[in-house]
Amino acid sequence: MTGDLLMKTPKVLVLTGFGINCDYETKWVFEKAGAEAKRVHINDIISGKETLDDYHMLAIPGGFVFGDDLGSAKVLANKMKFTLEEQLMQFIEDGKLAIGICNGFQAMVKMGMLPGFGGNYNMQECTLTFNDSGRFEDRWVHVKTDKLSRCVFTEGIDRLYLPVRHGEGKFVPFDKDVLERFASSGHIALRYCDAEGKPTQEYPFNPNGSVDAVAGICDETGRIFGLMPHPECHSLGIHHPRWTRGEEAPERGEGIRIFENGVNYVKENL
Repeated sequence: MTGDLLMKTPKVLVLTGFGINCDYETKWVFEKAGAEAKRVHINDIISGKETLDDYHMLAIPGGFVFGDDLGSAKVLANKMKFTLEEQLMQFIEDGKLAIGICNGFQAMVKMGMLPGFGGNYNMQECTLTFNDSGRFEDRWVHVKTDKLSRCVFTEGIDRLYLPVRHGEGKFVPFDKDVLERFASSGHIALRYCDAEGKPTQEYPFNPNGSVDAVAGICDETGRIFGLMPHPECHSLGIHHPRWTRGEEAPERGEGIRIFENGVNYVKENL
């Protein structure tokens, strides 16, 4: 571990390249939350020009990486798994944080980085597949933190209002036993809910038909987190879809709390 990691300001590597297209927003919101963030092309990590050792957090943003050929984020998942596995495992072992948003969540799931049952970060236990609606969903949704959640990023958060933008966001576990393990052991971080906060399978509150209304999951440490909604896209009050209709638009959007939680965890623990 380098001397740079002794600095007080958390350092975040925001992955970019090959169709990732939410990297600038993700970098900005981490900086707004108090971190030092840098956009880094995945090839620069593979080549050794950059290393995960120099960062406290890894962010895999949304987009359509490699055009979502072979399924959403499948190519990125394989590229990371078979070229960066050693670095990723060391990164997790060192107690650092990672967040995958939308396409980034899909990549984490398909490379086995989530859910990481029993510390195994190479086994795929679930997937994210085509929305039940049969079309791309671009809408705002309510999500609620599960009461058993271990997730560092959702600490102290009850509900959030966030946008979704995806065609393959339906969470599906491998089988009923896997779903039970998710539900009983704190791996479910967020669920889609109605306006009153009740988890639901009803469309459009659950925009994709996710099993058990799952919108985001974490590993057993709570430090590795993936979600389909875009918290970086509700980091300012004016991001709210109804801010021009007479509703109050505070300076802060609800989603920034997720990034602040990650930054604060690094400051207190790394």
